[in-house]
Amino acid sequence: MMYNAISVTELNKYIKDKFTEDEMLNNILVKGEISNFKNHYTGHLYFTLKDENCLIKCVMFKSYAERLNFSPKDGMKVMVFGSVSVFERDGVYQIYAKAMQEDGMGNLHIKYEELKRKLEQEGLFDNQYKQEIPQIPKIIGVLTSQTGAVIRDIINVSTRRNPNVYIRLLPVPVQGSGAAEKISEGLQLMNKKNLADVIILARGGGSLEDLWPFNEEIVAREIFNSKIPIISAVGHETDFTIADFVADLRAPTPSAAAELAVPDIYELNQKIETYENRLRISLKKKIELMRLQYEKCMNSRVFTAPMQKIEDNYLKVDSYIKKMEHSIKSKINDKKNNYIELVSKLDALSPLKTLTRGYCIAENNGVVIKSVKQISKDDEIELKFNDGKVNAKVRKIII
Repeated sequence: MMYNAISVTELNKYIKDKFTEDEMLNNILVKGEISNFKNHYTGHLYFTLKDENCLIKCVMFKSYAERLNFSPKDGMKVMVFGSVSVFERDGVYQIYAKAMQEDGMGNLHIKYEELKRKLEQEGLFDNQYKQEIPQIPKIIGVLTSQTGAVIRDIINVSTRRNPNVYIRLLPVPVQGSGAAEKISEGLQLMNKKNLADVIILARGGGSLEDLWPFNEEIVAREIFNSKIPIISAVGHETDFTIADFVADLRAPTPSAAAELAVPDIYELNQKIETYENRLRISLKKKIELMRLQYEKCMNSRVFTAPMQKIEDNYLKVDSYIKKMEHSIKSKINDKKNNYIELVSKLDALSPLKTLTRGYCIAENNGVVIKSVKQISKDDEIELKFNDGKVNAKVRKIII
């Protein structure tokens, strides 16, 4: 039997037409849980709708998305109204959503919010417990899957920034049953044996279920107890896990984590060279300034004529001595003149001056005789003249 071959395009168009002809598929209401939600920069929404056993891709174009009264996100239970059709280019069928409303939150999302609230109240997210990331770590510990783009990105970025950095990979499962326990054990081992200066905990993007090991309490507490600083790089930039909140630093992607953990050695070398140049210029300026100060000192009179200062001081001392001598002589002359004046006044009033004019002073037993009543007949008295004394005897008193 001979068949005429048709193209892939014709086949996909035929299947799409069959979907279009089915009235049920053109107006369908489906409920499920959102997973792998992406809000495209164009405004279109892409996500997966799933239940316990199956999933289906969905798209909601911007014109419909603008009518939503809530913000869809992973873990939400929703009801989606729309049509099922085939995207001819890729040959896949998906729901083209025209409307969507909340139908409650998924169990995982509820558990996520409850654990987040609990750990936040206990203080595991507080900045006071965050450790500083070493500036120039020698060993980068990485906990992630042994294969895949994550470890390759970390290695490529790290070695590009610093070829001398040592990356120590501790392979752990990053999703599925038992992954949280393995991650916790890996962190314990890193700390117990002090295997790294900083740890990167990483995995690629995924649904809430895929990232769930990083939302487990056992992992959160092990991160909090770690003595080695931890950078969390789980999922894409819009994904937030409990590990992100507890870690010492969150990176939006594994590549960004490598950039945060490993300094660019070439930038450091440039900075060092810049600092060296600045130091060299500053040192030259300092030396030049000191040289000018030295020359100024050496050209000063202290060094060119060291005795000049002493001689100037000698002249000052001589000047002060002359001033003192003049002042003393002036004071002596003033005092002498004053003395002569006082002596002259005193001499004018002195009884001795009277004696020179022929008078004498009569004394009786050392007492000056001012009245005849002070003496009696036959008293012996003393007459004091200008040039001597005479003893006399009273022979007669005349009143």
